Amino acid sequence: MRRHELNAREHPNVELGRAHGDRHAGTVDPGARDEVAQRRARDHPNSWSASLAVPLGWLAMSDWPRVRLHVVTGKGGTGKSTVSAALALALATRGKNVLLCEVEGRQGIARMFDVDPLPYAERRLTTGLPVGEERPGVVHALHIDAESALLEYLAMYYKLGRAGRALDKVGVVEFATTIAPGVRDVLLTGKVFEAVQRNSRNKGATEYDAVVLDAPPTGRITQFLNVSNELAGLAKVGPVRSQADTMMTLFRSPRTAVHLVTVLEEMPVQETADGIADLHANDLPVGGVVVNLVRPQELTPDQLASTDPAVVAADLKGVGLDPAASLVDGLVAEGREHAERRTLERDQRALVGELGVPTYELPRLARGVDLGALYELAGLLRAQGLA
Repeated sequence: MRRHELNAREHPNVELGRAHGDRHAGTVDPGARDEVAQRRARDHPNSWSASLAVPLGWLAMSDWPRVRLHVVTGKGGTGKSTVSAALALALATRGKNVLLCEVEGRQGIARMFDVDPLPYAERRLTTGLPVGEERPGVVHALHIDAESALLEYLAMYYKLGRAGRALDKVGVVEFATTIAPGVRDVLLTGKVFEAVQRNSRNKGATEYDAVVLDAPPTGRITQFLNVSNELAGLAKVGPVRSQADTMMTLFRSPRTAVHLVTVLEEMPVQETADGIADLHANDLPVGGVVVNLVRPQELTPDQLASTDPAVVAADLKGVGLDPAASLVDGLVAEGREHAERRTLERDQRALVGELGVPTYELPRLARGVDLGALYELAGLLRAQGLA
């Protein structure tokens, strides 16, 4: 299902009123993104980028204007951390502050942005995606680990500053967060919750317009966010339970959206479908599906079907190349393999379209993902309406 086919009643977070495009006037530069999208569509009519050749009003509008917390999940290997970083850049426009968080202890943000390993503290990371002549916003980053979060929690609610650090030295903190996974998730999500809920009363703390969470994989995302249920057998009352219940009011509200990242392969698409069903069953708000690492589709269906060695040899000869048998056979084999891959991707794309949620696509970048590539991907997410 494409974005313009969505039913607003089924997806209350999605802003479908394209007629309200003038409300977003000035959010894009008509001499930049729209022109690029139209040129890509003209030069590569069969490519994924042709889908960006839409009226400027579409490019200017976000599908998720009410969302403050964007949770990004996906099966391992689908590129959810890359999508999280690109989304943070895309959201940080027009002077907005965005916080990009990670909770899996891999220091993925530091590697992607080529900075030193992040501490358990918010750090200014980079400027956001430029839009026209307007001043871009700022992306901050936070690496959250359960041990540091527990020490902060003990200091805030039980005044155990030095005593808490002493417990950490003897391993009590690690022990406590390991034997009670529900508590661990409350601590990790609690820091994210605090960042989303900040306002002018939090003196000295940065107030964020949006928070992007690079969350655990799809198979664990419902358990991770459903902290109230996870604590049911551990804490019936008390500050931890109270905090978990309060956080659930945010996680189940229209201010949160859980976006799922997939690739056009059978297992990731199936896990995405299962994840969406699980989120719905637990009343957690489903966002969009980002189809990542999409291969370019420069060849037409007729060209894909042209695996006749004689035709390939004639084409090689026509451009002045020697149609040696080994070269022809190799090209024919690669062509057939590419055609099979395209058929598989077409079938999986059809399944993604049946999931009933907004979908977005990002290309596989041959040069890999560096900071420049992240900005490129951010521009594509914004052009398609995820940011």
